[in-house]
Amino acid sequence: MTQTASPMTPPALDPPPQNFTEQERRITLIGLMVVFLLAALSQTIVGTAMPRIIEDLHGFNLYTWVTTAYLLASTVMVPIYGKLSDLYGRKPILVFGIVVFLLGSALCGLAGEPFLGNFLGGGMNQLIAFRAIAGFGGAALFTTAFTILADMFDPAERAKFGGLFGAIFGLSSVIGPMIGGFLTDQFSWRWTFYVNLPLGLVALFLILAKMPRLTHRLGGKIDILGALLILTTTIPLLLALTWGGTTYPWDSTTIRSLFAGSFVSLLAFLFVESRTKDAIIPLTLFKVPVFSIGNLASFVMGMAFFGVIIFLPLYMQTVLGVSPTASGTSMLPLMLGLMGSSIVAGNVVAKTGKYKPWLIAGGIVLIIGMWTLTGLKSDTALPDLYWRMFLVGLGLGPSQSLFTLAIQSAVPMRELGVATSSSQFFRQIGSTIGAAVFGTILMNNLHTELPKHLPAMPGGSMDSKNIDLGTLRAASTGQGSGPEAQIKKAFDEQYALIEKAMNGDAAAQQAVNASAQLPNEVKTLATGGLKAQVHDKLSAQAQAIRKALSAGEAGRNALVQNAQTPAALKTQLQAIPAQAFATPQSSAAVAQQVSQGVLAQEDAAYAQARTQALSTIKTKFDEQAKTLGKQVGTGLKEGFTASMTKMFGSAIWFALAGFLITLLIPVIPLRKTNRPAQPDAPEEITPA
Repeated sequence: MTQTASPMTPPALDPPPQNFTEQERRITLIGLMVVFLLAALSQTIVGTAMPRIIEDLHGFNLYTWVTTAYLLASTVMVPIYGKLSDLYGRKPILVFGIVVFLLGSALCGLAGEPFLGNFLGGGMNQLIAFRAIAGFGGAALFTTAFTILADMFDPAERAKFGGLFGAIFGLSSVIGPMIGGFLTDQFSWRWTFYVNLPLGLVALFLILAKMPRLTHRLGGKIDILGALLILTTTIPLLLALTWGGTTYPWDSTTIRSLFAGSFVSLLAFLFVESRTKDAIIPLTLFKVPVFSIGNLASFVMGMAFFGVIIFLPLYMQTVLGVSPTASGTSMLPLMLGLMGSSIVAGNVVAKTGKYKPWLIAGGIVLIIGMWTLTGLKSDTALPDLYWRMFLVGLGLGPSQSLFTLAIQSAVPMRELGVATSSSQFFRQIGSTIGAAVFGTILMNNLHTELPKHLPAMPGGSMDSKNIDLGTLRAASTGQGSGPEAQIKKAFDEQYALIEKAMNGDAAAQQAVNASAQLPNEVKTLATGGLKAQVHDKLSAQAQAIRKALSAGEAGRNALVQNAQTPAALKTQLQAIPAQAFATPQSSAAVAQQVSQGVLAQEDAAYAQARTQALSTIKTKFDEQAKTLGKQVGTGLKEGFTASMTKMFGSAIWFALAGFLITLLIPVIPLRKTNRPAQPDAPEEITPA
């Protein structure tokens, strides 16, 4: 039984094969590896800097949009670049992409600088916009590199080189976070973007000076309407997935309208593409089972992949308290697993041609690895995290190149460019949607988990809708303005309010009474209770003195011998001559005079009592701030960890869905040559 890969274009339009010298192939391969490394670094080097970027530019709710903007622009352009490379050749498109990518990287490094002011609404919005520019150019790097590889090398060689390119991606995922962390710690997060410039210039030189022309061109035109409909389908969908449950309720008019708009645009896209000769994604390709099922599996796996990768540095820096440099190094186990399985799978498939067992095995290991991540704790040791990450990487490796390899073998050579770009499109759109989906899942988890782990705090509760990453990181490292410092500041503000209230400030007394955090006894003292206590005490003391001294000398002696009598009063009483108590009338006069003197000291007594009371309150507030700060720091880490592990649990379902779809991928023999079929013999793909 045979099936025609795609009858859309007559076989006579297949491009003639080009012959390349061994030197051209070798230099081109090196150039493609540099380009691929550049494209991969652009995604991995920023990850470890993101917590610091968010801390500086603010806006935790926009965390995923820095990645989403790049992926969205890149995703929309992938099929366009694939078609452009078919029309105008691979080399000029690749050069254009590198130039635009370098421009976007330079602008990203400038985001938030004072001279840009409030352009685009501030630093965070600037960074998101400039990342979109970088993604606009970056799309050409991955897509054209893979297509050139398919043009110049036979499928058996591509399987081996596909593993090598997967290893390069793994290498970039190792050195990228390390370089990004080092630059962030030692210089600034801006250098994670500037560092792309020298590597990009090297890649540009190799492409311009050393790569052959690759005159592979076909007729046709660009499907502009299709590209616009991709944009109007994906942007509302991503906005709905990002805002749903956080900025707006899921059943709100805004979210429903975004979903509806995306669905209508998708229907329009399918309608347009089915009637467009030069469709940006030819729908006839979906008649090839390997293409349709393989891209669906790649799409779902891409979602699961980003659900893990994008947030692991955030967990390590904000919960475990490691530095950006250390968090980059800590990604090494995941990437070692990815590189190892990618290289081994690529080499074995190059010899045997059997790719499906590796895809199935990788899916199983990936599910197991993600399941182990749900067991993370707020105090998990790094070695305990490493082996879990290694399993995840081991499962991810085979899918990095084998899906594309199978798809390239399943379609005619004349559609190689658009098929490769379409494969990359579905992988990236999966990653883009995955970033938005799992960012929303994490934010929703934080809204529910943080209140469970945080104690009541003075001055209000923690805002779980705009997490202060600086506070969380300081809670993990014990450095900087952590919860203790912030809580102490809140207690100090309350202390200042109490002090004003005790000094008679009516507005302060009203604020103290309205405070929900202050105990009633403190409110009573601050709003006149202490003054009343001093007055009552002195009045009782004056009355007792009047009564005792009215009794004459005996009364004076009793007061002097009483341990409760203040020393100053004892001295005063002892200085009174004995004849002052000679008669009842004189004793009464002395008693009246001394008692009035005691009452006259009320202001001084209140000042002393107020000082003592404030000192006691300050000491208690400092102790409470220290205790509460530790509780909040622990609660922040526990709540954040619980949110992360629940998100990893959600990612398992996506990985499981991708695995089940992978089981349905047909097994076909890999194409052994790049030479097209004869015009009178349609190219056929025979299932193995």
